[in-house]
Amino acid sequence: MADRPVIFVLNGPNLNMLGTREPEIYGTTTLDDIAAMLEDRALELGLAIEMRQSNHEGHLVDWIQEAHLSDAKAVIINPGAFTHTSVALYDAIKGVTIPVIEVHLSNPHAREAFRHKSFVGQAAKGTIAGFGAQSYMLALDAAARF
Repeated sequence: MADRPVIFVLNGPNLNMLGTREPEIYGTTTLDDIAAMLEDRALELGLAIEMRQSNHEGHLVDWIQEAHLSDAKAVIINPGAFTHTSVALYDAIKGVTIPVIEVHLSNPHAREAFRHKSFVGQAAKGTIAGFGAQSYMLALDAAARF
């Protein structure tokens, strides 16, 4: 992995339940399925993936900083519910120089009103949402261009 640029792919709360949690919204693809798809595409792009998931906000903050300090090429983050609540993630993203891409399986703007505001999106380079697991693939393709 050291010979290929690394993209950190960070996943927030409840994403470990993908495939079984509200499949009518999030689909039946698991996080492991997404990791495998990303690994295959990363290999094609000459990249490496560092895939992580946590239900704890501080872990995500630590990993954003770790990505920055380890000279990762970019961060792709699906912050889950922290999207709408986390000033800590906003500050962490603003505090690093590497590009961060926010990703969502569903389209938050087509859902409940409380999901329409994204602290992460306000700090991120860009957001890709609403394309299911394909959102991650689109984000990886975008990250490869940095």
